[in-house]
Amino acid sequence: MRIRDAEGRDAAAIAAIYNHAVAHTTAVWNETLVDAANRLAWLTERQRQGYVVLVAVDDQDGVLGYATFGAWRAFDGYRHTVEHSVYVDQARRGAGIGRALMQALIGRARDQGRHVMVAAIEAGNTGSIRLHESLGFARVGEMREVGAKFGQWLDLTFLQLQLDDRVTPLAP
Repeated sequence: MRIRDAEGRDAAAIAAIYNHAVAHTTAVWNETLVDAANRLAWLTERQRQGYVVLVAVDDQDGVLGYATFGAWRAFDGYRHTVEHSVYVDQARRGAGIGRALMQALIGRARDQGRHVMVAAIEAGNTGSIRLHESLGFARVGEMREVGAKFGQWLDLTFLQLQLDDRVTPLAP
């Protein structure tokens, strides 16, 4: 397995991984499936904004998972903070792909001078929460019943990772 920047040719595989999460999990609180054109537009816009989208690929360059980060909140004061997502093909979970993607994503956020990375995880997703904690993320809060999917209320756990030890923010 290797990790590289996502390219347009990865859009269909990214859509398939995302759609599985939409249809079968509470990892994403969306109920709308997407197609490759949607993910290509999403990827293009992410990269245009300077955000990172990474893919983990096998020896044949098949996509095993992907990870990205983007703005946590839209206001200028939050520009040093990013929120991330990581998704692994359902048949490849538990093989260290999510961890490898997260480690690479954290490195890229540090390279960009980001200060904090936020994770917002469905409270029942203990595997993801444990993964994040093993990477140094700290639980900072939980919001009860802020989402709904599959006919049930969902709680949201927030974790954060401080990426550097700067005392003052970089100038805009």
